[in-house]
Amino acid sequence: MATLSDDTLRKILVQIQQTAIQARRSLDISLQQTQAKERERRILQLTIDEITTLPKDVNMYKGVGKAFMMVPRDTMEQQLKTQEKELSDDISNLNKKAKYLEKQYNDAQNQLRDIFHHSPKTS
Repeated sequence: MATLSDDTLRKILVQIQQTAIQARRSLDISLQQTQAKERERRILQLTIDEITTLPKDVNMYKGVGKAFMMVPRDTMEQQLKTQEKELSDDISNLNKKAKYLEKQYNDAQNQLRDIFHHSPKTS
């Protein structure tokens, strides 16, 4: 391997470190978003389960600003299931993004490890 000047090597190291830091930050944000979406989905699942146990003739109300509006049960169930499906899709996409970011972070760490492992030893 050809020897690089100290300045060039330093620039490469800084770039790899920045890539690793950015990937780690993005990964942490992605994981937090996934956890929030999981909580939201779980709440929706519990709400759907609770609604299905109620008798068919029970009135359903949906919050609209500071008021409540009566909504047919079928409409309410459909809206909740649609929201749950959207959340599941979001979680799936966030998991894919997290895997990509984790790979990017690990690659940057491995590059740094290789550079320092193969660097010439000075006495």
